[in-house]
Formats: sequence, C-alpha cells, structure tokens
Amino acid sequence: MQKTVLLSMLLSLCATMAVAQTRKTLDMYVVDVEGGNAVLFVTPSGESMLVDSGNGGAGAVRDAERIVAAAKDAGVTAIDHLITTHYHGDHIGGLAELTARIPIKEFIDHGPNTQPNPAIDSFLQGGYRELTSKAKHTVAKPGDKIPIAGVDWRIVTSAMQVLKTPLQGKAIPNPYCANATPQQGVNLTEDDQSLGSFITFGKFRTIHLGDLTLNRQFELMCPTNRLGTVDLLVAGRHGNVNAEFLAHALRPRVVVTNNGTRKGAQPDAMKIFFTSPRVEDVWQIHFSQLSGQEYTVPGMFIANLIDQQQQAMPVAPLPPPPQGPQTPPPPEHNGKAYYIKISAQPDGVFTVMNMRNGFSKTYGAKPASD
Repeated sequence: MQKTVLLSMLLSLCATMAVAQTRKTLDMYVVDVEGGNAVLFVTPSGESMLVDSGNGGAGAVRDAERIVAAAKDAGVTAIDHLITTHYHGDHIGGLAELTARIPIKEFIDHGPNTQPNPAIDSFLQGGYRELTSKAKHTVAKPGDKIPIAGVDWRIVTSAMQVLKTPLQGKAIPNPYCANATPQQGVNLTEDDQSLGSFITFGKFRTIHLGDLTLNRQFELMCPTNRLGTVDLLVAGRHGNVNAEFLAHALRPRVVVTNNGTRKGAQPDAMKIFFTSPRVEDVWQIHFSQLSGQEYTVPGMFIANLIDQQQQAMPVAPLPPPPQGPQTPPPPEHNGKAYYIKISAQPDGVFTVMNMRNGFSKTYGAKPASD
C-alpha cells in the first residue's frame, strides 16, 4: 500500500515538473465561478498568480474545486501569489475553502475593508488574519511592481488611488474623455477600492481591474491614457461596467468577460466591446440571459452553459430582475465547468481556447505601428 501511494505521489510530481519544463508561454486560466472572479496566471517558470477566489456561501466549495482543477491542469501544486482585488463575496468568498485545498504563499490586497459586512468582516478578522500571519502579506499601491519571474506585473489601482506615472514613457491624450464626466451622487463601495493590475510578458499586454467603478476608471484614463494599449482585456465588473474611455482607449484585440448566467454581458456593455476600434473577438465564460441572441457571441466563444438547457435562447435580451430578497435565482450551473485558457508568447502572439468545445483561435503579433 505504501509503495502504491509513493508511486502515485512520484508520478504526480513528475507530471508537474514536465508541465513546468515544457511551458514557454504565459498561461491564463479564466475560471467559471458563476459570476464571481478567479483568473489564474502561470509563467513559463511555473510561478503562479491567482486573482480572486470566487464566491462564498453555497458556491464556495464548488468554486474552490474549480480553481484547484485549473491549477492541477496547469501543473500548479501551490499558488505563489494571490491578489484579492476587493472584499466582496464573489471575489473573496471562496478563499477559506481554497486554502484548505492548496497552499498559498503570498496574500496581496488593498488594505482594510471599507464596506462593513458581517460575514466578510468576520472572515477578515479571523480566518484571513490567521492566513496572512503564516504567509507573506502585501498591501499594494499604484505603481508597485509584484516580483514575478519573466513578467512585468504593475499595480495601477488600489484603495481608490490610481497610477499617476505613465507606464510607457509619456501619457497620451485620451479622445474618449471629451464627453465623459464622473458620476455624481454615487455611494462608495469596495468596488472603488479594487486592486488593478497591468501585466506585460514580452510584447503581450493584458489588464485586470477587478470591479473598478466608472469614476475610478475615469480617474485612471482621463484626461490622458497612462497605460497605453493591451492585447487582451479581462472585462471589469464581470463584463458589466466598462466605459469607452477605458475599453476603447486600451484598444484590446480580444475581450474576455468573466460573467454569469444573469450577471454581466448586458447590451450596453457588449455594444462598447463590439465597437472598440481594434477588437477582433469577445469571449464569454458563460452564456448570459441579459444579452439575448442580439448581443451575445457565437456559441464557439462561450465556455459554459447551464444544467438544464433551454430549447432556444430568446432573441431579445432579458432585463435584469429587481434586486431584493424576492429576486428569483439565476439559472443553475453546478455541474461540469470549463475555463477559457489564454497562452501568450513573448512575441505578442497569443491563443485563446474554449475548453468546453476545444475551439481555439490564434491572434498574430500586432503591427509595429499599432
């Protein structure tokens, strides 16, 4: 029996080493956590960064196991760095279950919680404090560089502050700011605190801004663009709130929305993505009732469906239901889940794959003038 267990452990270790030795790309795994957020980055050296840990409550075990499954596929046996963008339950709710399944070496966040919530505060003052006392804990600020081998990982937003110094030499006037103004009378939430990252791997660039609000997006991108452009945009707020002065100014070639069945990817957001000047495709982690056939993408670009399939998807998008205790639950998807995988090369070429159907598309290196 002992020999069998030892052999199994040895084979697992060899498989992990083989993945790490053969990887030459920066790999991203956009995990389906049902309208929450969890994106795993793995560098060619095998170093890993997880951004957020999915939902809490009834979905915590489900989401933690989906994240661990993606990590296993990536050959990751411990997460080197974890960024919690902010303290909403769909971004930190699965952390306790996750840490019970895989070690985490460093915890990165924006600092204290600013939006009181009994369940979140209890975890932050108990379980999270214990976790960070036994590992490295970093409170990140705009301009900070997270040390990850082979990747330039810059923090561009945190704790309501935004990057002031241009990433690429000089700021560029942002024409999409001309008719934009900050929203007035908006309550501040943890979304405003979101810890946002700009990631560069050779000529490949991507960005993840958590649930950054329109007002913080405005401060980051107006009147000048201090970030430059990206190849891939992980849509903020689950593909829910992304202004033209951000989504158009960044000029992504590909947008990935980490949406849910009834969260994100609604018409206003999808219109902005589809009309972005350089966008080629939009990929969705989930089909969305809010987009309908009119504003959704072809099925080959959608990674997850629902447990009880519909005979047909309505053409017109459904309006979001009123919020409150009587709100009916969204369609369930607790069965087999699939992630979207992005593999980027240093020359800027990258491939996006839908793990549900095996469909993939490669985006060549962009012209030097773009």
